[in-house]
Amino acid sequence: MDDSQQRIAEGILFTDMYQITMAQLYFRMGLHEKDVLFDHFFRSYPDYGHHKAGYCVNAGLEWLLTWMQSAHFSTEDIDYLRAQTGRTGKPIFDEDFLAWLAAHGNFDGITMYAIPEGRVVHPHVPLTVVQGPLIMAQILESSLLNHLNYQTLIATKAARMRQSARSSLLLEFGVRRGQGMGANAGARAALIGGADFTSNVGISRVLGYPPQGTHAHSMVQVFMALGMGELEAFRAYADVYSDNCLLLVDTIDTLKSGIPNAISVFEDLRRKGYEPVGIRLDSGDLAYLSIQAARMLDDAGFPDTSIVLSNNLDELVIWQILTQIRDEAPRWGVEPDHLIKRLAFGVGTRLVTSWGEPALGGVYKLVAVRDADRWVPAIKLSESSAKTPTPGQKRVWRVYDRRGTATADLLTLEEEDPLTMPEIVLHHPSDHTKCRTLKQVDISEIEPLLVKTLDQGRLVYDLPSIEAMRDQRQLDVDRLDPGVRRLLNPHIYHVSLTETLWKLKNDLIVSVAART
Repeated sequence: MDDSQQRIAEGILFTDMYQITMAQLYFRMGLHEKDVLFDHFFRSYPDYGHHKAGYCVNAGLEWLLTWMQSAHFSTEDIDYLRAQTGRTGKPIFDEDFLAWLAAHGNFDGITMYAIPEGRVVHPHVPLTVVQGPLIMAQILESSLLNHLNYQTLIATKAARMRQSARSSLLLEFGVRRGQGMGANAGARAALIGGADFTSNVGISRVLGYPPQGTHAHSMVQVFMALGMGELEAFRAYADVYSDNCLLLVDTIDTLKSGIPNAISVFEDLRRKGYEPVGIRLDSGDLAYLSIQAARMLDDAGFPDTSIVLSNNLDELVIWQILTQIRDEAPRWGVEPDHLIKRLAFGVGTRLVTSWGEPALGGVYKLVAVRDADRWVPAIKLSESSAKTPTPGQKRVWRVYDRRGTATADLLTLEEEDPLTMPEIVLHHPSDHTKCRTLKQVDISEIEPLLVKTLDQGRLVYDLPSIEAMRDQRQLDVDRLDPGVRRLLNPHIYHVSLTETLWKLKNDLIVSVAART
């Protein structure tokens, strides 16, 4: 695929065919410029099988906004649509519709509100609210979901790994295992979620981070195949990278060969005035090998060299490694806290693929249509009440209890202000038997979450840096109840509707059901 083809594939046609066929229907019915509201939200946290998330981390917004600024129907796009035919050979798209797309097929009419990247988010809460003409708001759906769902999924996984690794260095190694060029989005999301660096050189350059990496087993294999050996390979690497020598020590035998050879090279480096960075372990019992490596390095006079662990790590494996080290290190004469401070974790496949939960169930649902001078709420009924979206023009708030801990995300109607309510009745979005009341005296803060990012297609939002997103993520995670951020069996965080919004939703359900 050449550059021109790539631009076409990733431009305005980066959508599903049914979005464009619906767009023509709206055009034919005279509905194409009617103002509408769509909510983007997800229905449930990632479920990894043996464990489940209790929160997500929002990500992907900047790349979506950047795409929207340039996406439009070009002459080549229109020609391609003109060539599409149905079963009888008749063109699918009419010339007047194509002419409208050629003149107006961009996102200049879209106003968007969103929860910023890096914020902790929860099910059924609108992460993105899209307002604008029906045709373009509809065409936007597929690309919006693609940009936002995946990065949120990976940022969430990275946040859980960061939580498990605590203060240890966390490196993203997923470029070889990511789904095509999606590995770039995955690396970016991982940095937002808590990875310190990525091995992906291109995205590191784009985002302003130094790429991190060591060497592969193949480097040692080359030297062996040519009649030399592991020690010669290590020496060659140390000669080239004297200031940054970190050696992969498990190509032959970690304890009998790799670490002793690494120590020999480290001693040579020190005599030349350099200090080694450390070693990397990529196979075997990583907790046991870490302890033995630390013992051997300590005895050789290298108590502060790093030990990088990799090989199918995820949040539970990292937790298990650290637990095992705390239990077993003392009997080998290794101080566990000091060893843990030396550790770094290289996470690849299980991060960039969100191992155990490959997709976030994010959806994009119509919630209101403007008719004359008022918003008419819209709703989709489902056999499962949990899948019925909350209609209407809304605002999103985060409510903190007297401890300063996030206790609920609250959805209100646009005109409602929970700051003025003496008490707030919080209703479960789908279960009418569940509600609770919060008095203002029990609340320390009520924070609005949605910010305006686009106004009639114009960017009106200062895009935060990755560092700012990371700081916000850590602040949000710290303000969760410990039970909610547990890696296993987390508590359920409350997402609630006000009394007025709850009544609107239920009255609309009854009304729509009565008409069927």
